[in-house]
Amino acid sequence: MAKQIPVIGEWYQDAAEDVLFEVVAVDEDAGTIEVQYEAGEVGEFDFDNWMQLVVLPAEAPEDWRVPYELSDDDGQDPDDVYMPGAFDDPLASIETDSFYGLDDF
Repeated sequence: MAKQIPVIGEWYQDAAEDVLFEVVAVDEDAGTIEVQYEAGEVGEFDFDNWMQLVVLPAEAPEDWRVPYELSDDDGQDPDDVYMPGAFDDPLASIETDSFYGLDDF
C-alpha cells in the first residue's frame, strides 16, 4: 500500500511493476495523479489506485531527460536576455571616448 503522498517533481518506483516514474501533476478536483515513466510514456492513477500501489521514493535516473528530448539549453532561464555574439560586426570593436557617468561638460 502506498503510504507516499505524491509530490510533483519527485521520482518513485512501483515495486510490483519495477518501473520508475515521476509525478508531473496532481488534480485534487478530479482525484487523479498524472505520472510520466522513465521511457517517456504518460500515465494516470486515481487516488484510490495510488493508495493500492507499493511505491518507493527513488532517485531520478541519470539519463531521465532523454525520453523528454531535453538538452542543456532547456535548463536556461527563459526570462534571461539573449545577446548573441556579433563577432563579425565592425562596430562592436569600437571603444567609446567616455565612460558612463564621467563625461566632461
